[in-house]
Amino acid sequence: MFSTIRSLFLKNKKEIHEDLMKKFLVVGLGNIGPKYVNTRHNIGFKILDTMADEVSLSFETEKLGDLTTYRFKGRTILLLKPNTYMNLSGKAVRYWLTKEKIPLENLLIITDDINLPFGTIRLKTKGSAGGHNGLKDVELKLNTSTYNRFRFGVGAEFGKGRQVDYVLGEWSSEEQNALPERLDKGIALIKSYVTAGLANTMSAFNGK
Repeated sequence: MFSTIRSLFLKNKKEIHEDLMKKFLVVGLGNIGPKYVNTRHNIGFKILDTMADEVSLSFETEKLGDLTTYRFKGRTILLLKPNTYMNLSGKAVRYWLTKEKIPLENLLIITDDINLPFGTIRLKTKGSAGGHNGLKDVELKLNTSTYNRFRFGVGAEFGKGRQVDYVLGEWSSEEQNALPERLDKGIALIKSYVTAGLANTMSAFNGK
């Protein structure tokens, strides 16, 4: 009898663990408000909005951000757009990771990167914040620099002292025309990440 109860307990524990491992938090970094919608710094929001629109999902305002749930091939993907402004993004990330009991290895942060040419995408598992205030706060709140980040290149076509104006500026007409294909590629990366894993996704998408 006791062995039967123990077997059921272990089975339930295993099933709970497996369910948690199929649950992901994908966070797009950006700033809230109409004036930021089409800026380079808001590419994280842009990718999540496009992904949600594909399947007619709507974001609901919850604590510390706008949230929706995307289901794909047996995976549950929480899409989060923090409403804390970029520099305090980590607060929302930590809250939703904890609330939803999502393992740190199932977190993916989407951010702009001036060190990559426009449209280049790169998945990394760790690294420095690279001067990005959103990533700095995520690292501070999670107390680690080891978390998955999806960097979307926005280029560095700005003069000395003009970085802030550049990332908070809107896309050029050429970039705007190229964005749809790049957004599709970014969404494909996210889907690959939750189904095929990090190594396979990095091999298939990095630098593409």
